[in-house]
Amino acid sequence: MKYLFEHADILLTEENGFSELNNAYLAVDDKKISYIGKERPSGEFDVVKDFTGKLLMPGLINTHCHAPMVMLRGIGSDLPLQEWLFEKMMPVEDRFNAKTIRFASELALLEMISTGTTSFSDMYFFCSSTAEACIEAGIKANICRPMQSFDLADDYKTMYRKLEADELYNSYNGAGDGRILIDDSIHAEYTCREDIVRAHSLVAKERGTRMHIHLSETKKEHEECIQKYGKTPARWFADLGAFDLPAFAAHCVWISDEDIALLAEKGVSAVHNPSSNMKLGSGFAPIVKMQKAGINITLGTDGAASNNNLNMFEELHIASIIHNGYMLDPTVVKCTDTLRMATVNGAKLQGRQDTGALKVGNCADIIAIDMDKPHLFPNNDTVALLCYSAQGSDVCMNMVDGKILYENGEYLTIDREKVLFNARAAKKELLGY
Repeated sequence: MKYLFEHADILLTEENGFSELNNAYLAVDDKKISYIGKERPSGEFDVVKDFTGKLLMPGLINTHCHAPMVMLRGIGSDLPLQEWLFEKMMPVEDRFNAKTIRFASELALLEMISTGTTSFSDMYFFCSSTAEACIEAGIKANICRPMQSFDLADDYKTMYRKLEADELYNSYNGAGDGRILIDDSIHAEYTCREDIVRAHSLVAKERGTRMHIHLSETKKEHEECIQKYGKTPARWFADLGAFDLPAFAAHCVWISDEDIALLAEKGVSAVHNPSSNMKLGSGFAPIVKMQKAGINITLGTDGAASNNNLNMFEELHIASIIHNGYMLDPTVVKCTDTLRMATVNGAKLQGRQDTGALKVGNCADIIAIDMDKPHLFPNNDTVALLCYSAQGSDVCMNMVDGKILYENGEYLTIDREKVLFNARAAKKELLGY
């Protein structure tokens, strides 16, 4: 399919920021962007769309998510993480099955697609259900089955989590015409044994996947690891080989200066989850220090049980303001920084070098913002407007690999009413009401 978007404003990614073309043209040929410019391109197009008053920009990339946790939204609010996780989340999670995970994943996709996400990194279980939902919906996703071990008798080679991770990789890596990529994962230091971390890191390195972990999310997690092993969680993971392959660490709230240097040395990306960290009272990730160290920083929503939404525009807003307030300096985190976290930096983390920016030859992973809104006028600085003013509801189109998934409130690849019907059934099965 060949598309031409005409009379659009187009946000372009530059080496150190962004630029904008006004009243311009963007053409899509099959899955790729084939033209961007001020003059109308020659040739015939299957679809021509007048995008006057619309801004075309890269789709947002959510690099840490637990999509099926939308079914736990609102449960266990106002509790510290350890109590929230072990006493409220896990008892309900134990009741999930492949069917309810599928229904929950579809519900999450409704939310993500309509608010501008074109790709996300997900860590959960019954992962084939999530993968199938993503394939059908047309979105991109990096999916992983995390390793956890609460039983000292677990044998890595035969433990069911390892076997599920193997099956996931063998069945879905590269599925959906390459839209689905399979990562490997260690859930966290406090939920896994050293021998299992070491063994799984070797397997991941052999098959060339990326490693997705939780790291130093809370003070309790960080300090108890030091008491137990005489080292921080970052050093613990590094010593066990988890950073000897492309790795990314969610949260990084309590990492030390030495940890920051270690992450930079190992090329580990850090996923900033500001809403989740604020809601759970975890603290402020040292984003400014990580930036200065040259760490690739990205943005994630975390799960909807600790956020409580999957709206990446809200993460952009919060990430753009909280550090300036905490540091008493309005210049330490700029909106150009956070918009890069949500786009090009996220693409780098996911190993998708052909997305995250609008340029000829890149995948046509594009969202459109309806700029004809009172809260988006006047536009004196587009990037600032996107980070400080725009809402997820301002997204009027979501295109992935040259296919429109959502436009003007209508889902083109998902049956919204069916998804909501199934989600109600899943809620009753999981929660009893």
